[in-house]
Amino acid sequence: MKKYNTYFIDLDGTIYQGKIKYPSGKRFIQRLQKANIPYLFVTNNSTKTPDEVAENLTNNHDIQTNANQVYTSAMATADYLSTILPVNSKIYMIGEVGLKNALLASGFQIENNSHVDAVVVGLDRQITYDKLATATLAIQSGAKFIATNTDTNLPTESGMMPGAGALISALEVSTHTKPTVIAKPESPIMEGALSVMNVNKADVIMVGDNYQTDILAGINNNIDTLLVYSGVSTPDQISKLDKKPTYEINSLDDWSI
Repeated sequence: MKKYNTYFIDLDGTIYQGKIKYPSGKRFIQRLQKANIPYLFVTNNSTKTPDEVAENLTNNHDIQTNANQVYTSAMATADYLSTILPVNSKIYMIGEVGLKNALLASGFQIENNSHVDAVVVGLDRQITYDKLATATLAIQSGAKFIATNTDTNLPTESGMMPGAGALISALEVSTHTKPTVIAKPESPIMEGALSVMNVNKADVIMVGDNYQTDILAGINNNIDTLLVYSGVSTPDQISKLDKKPTYEINSLDDWSI
């Protein structure tokens, strides 16, 4: 089994599940820390700031984490926009604080009208018809259409709630336009994570529980993958696929660093 210099790690379903602690997730991170192996939590969630993600891991799951060890789809979106738009470009945003802070930190101006350079859409639990209407007009007028992620559902204690993908689908229908998608399984978030960690693809492994996001993100970007059966995907599902993860395990406890 190959040894890896850096780990990209999913969160929900891999290290924990909502508010439920995964002792195996904590032990996995502790082994990485003991071995002084760098790692980055790579999450499709755009609603939280890196500080909030780190605080949740530290306080609620007893996994000591700082904000520099977190890379969200909001951060990846801001990094991607910085490569295609000038500083101070105008953005219409549908999203929450994590996305807003990432865009502002990268020097973009957030506007409340349709006269913008880009429309950026993430999960927004305060979505309104007026927000969708403004975004629609902006995209129809030529603004770039950027989606933080297209996750269809958000796991909660009450069940599976609509994810960012539900909002993005509404805009696709109203504008007849496909967005540029940033998060897993697409390339921008993985390219951003590689840049943040300053590592080559050959030295990294992507760890996650969801074949459709985490594992395909690795496969699509020529990065080795480790699928752990602690969340979304099941062995039966994977057995039917042609493109398999590099490795499959039942628990993170089964993985040797």
